Amino acid sequence: MTLAVGRTVAAGRLERMVRQVQAQARVPAISAALYRADRPMWSCTVGGTGNDTALDEQTRFRIGSVTKTFTAVLVMQCRDDGLLDLDDPLSRHLDLPAHGELTVRRLLSHTAGLQREPYGDVWDTLRAPDVDRLIAELGRAERVLPVGRRYHYSNLGMALLGHLVAEVRGGTWAEVLTERVLTPLGLTATSVDPGPRAATGFLVDAYSDEAHPEPPTDFGAVGPAAQLWSTATDMARWAAFLADPAAMDAAGRVLTPATLDEMRWPVTVTDETVWAGGFGLGLILVPQGERVVHVGHDGAMPGFLAGVYGRRGGEGTPAALGVAVLGSSGTAAEVLELPHRLLATAVEHDPADIDPWRPGEPAPPEVRGLLGRWWGEGFEYVFSWHDGTLRARGAGDPPGKPPAVFAPVPQRPDVFRTVSGREAGELLRLTRDSAGVVVRMHWATYRFTRGQETFEGFDFRS
Repeated sequence: MTLAVGRTVAAGRLERMVRQVQAQARVPAISAALYRADRPMWSCTVGGTGNDTALDEQTRFRIGSVTKTFTAVLVMQCRDDGLLDLDDPLSRHLDLPAHGELTVRRLLSHTAGLQREPYGDVWDTLRAPDVDRLIAELGRAERVLPVGRRYHYSNLGMALLGHLVAEVRGGTWAEVLTERVLTPLGLTATSVDPGPRAATGFLVDAYSDEAHPEPPTDFGAVGPAAQLWSTATDMARWAAFLADPAAMDAAGRVLTPATLDEMRWPVTVTDETVWAGGFGLGLILVPQGERVVHVGHDGAMPGFLAGVYGRRGGEGTPAALGVAVLGSSGTAAEVLELPHRLLATAVEHDPADIDPWRPGEPAPPEVRGLLGRWWGEGFEYVFSWHDGTLRARGAGDPPGKPPAVFAPVPQRPDVFRTVSGREAGELLRLTRDSAGVVVRMHWATYRFTRGQETFEGFDFRS
């Protein structure tokens, strides 16, 4: 089978999966898209908008809580620009009548214990407060759990972070979002308003084929948690950015890869008994096994569901792989499961091309003598030089486990910093004999020798 035919077969599988969910879950309109750096954008739409506009790639859907990922990125931009610290209390930046002691980090990770929604029954009235009222009624909102006790999802918390961003940047949340994220990434179909070509959201009757239109809602001051509308193609690109910012934003105009790494690090699990998902700084993390994780967010608003995820890790995963599935039913949970299936299917049936290995530059003289096998804590490690970096792996590590990667420490000969992998952040120090041969190393203060030794220094080779 040629590569072109294989890609056609993979696209056919993806389309069939989308059509199957639309039919079986009874979704009036569904739009899906998959972005990857090594292929053209793939997209598929099935159904109808429920109004007098045609359903196509440009149709906008409500993306609900996927909005939170944008607010989280804006917060991290403020941190990187020195405008705030993640451990700042809200009161350092906002004048609040209550809960000002809660920190930015706790709100980003939903571990602040703040109640889920603003004060009042907003889901009965569908009238969200404006900013003044949101702040004025904050004293009537509960902290329902102790800070840091566990994961507890809070739209109110993310709304407060959105207004914090607006305060420190000197504009509205929507203005800052457009200027600092949407425009730099070219997400021109993403906005706080539905625009002229939006799908109608529905509640599909459980016992008949009737679909009831849901009322349009403006989330007001809670907008930073759930307001945005977008297309599947825009959201697939956004998912790819969350998974692989280096490929999507090489200049780092929005965020550096290191900051996205920080956001993707799990802060808490979402279920203490079934560790099937975690939460980082504004991002949902869904492990898939075999060192693969999907990173992104789900969204739900009256009449709409959305799943937006990028894939990281695993053999065959191409650079910047992201998928979005947007549906105009508020109850079709299959819409939220489909992104994960599409990502797995894309990699299984159209994996990334395998680049040929080519000889590289030799290790520099000061490093060459330490390459090979070393022993530490009774275990064997292999130090090597690849792609211009010093690396180390446990001799028994599975092939997919990332190595430790080291970088020289400036003005400190024979000292390296572990920049990723095992013992990240720790120092590796070399000890040489009078002839300049590396005879011993200390990594995170543990002694490494060419032969297996006890902690007292007994060498089994002697």
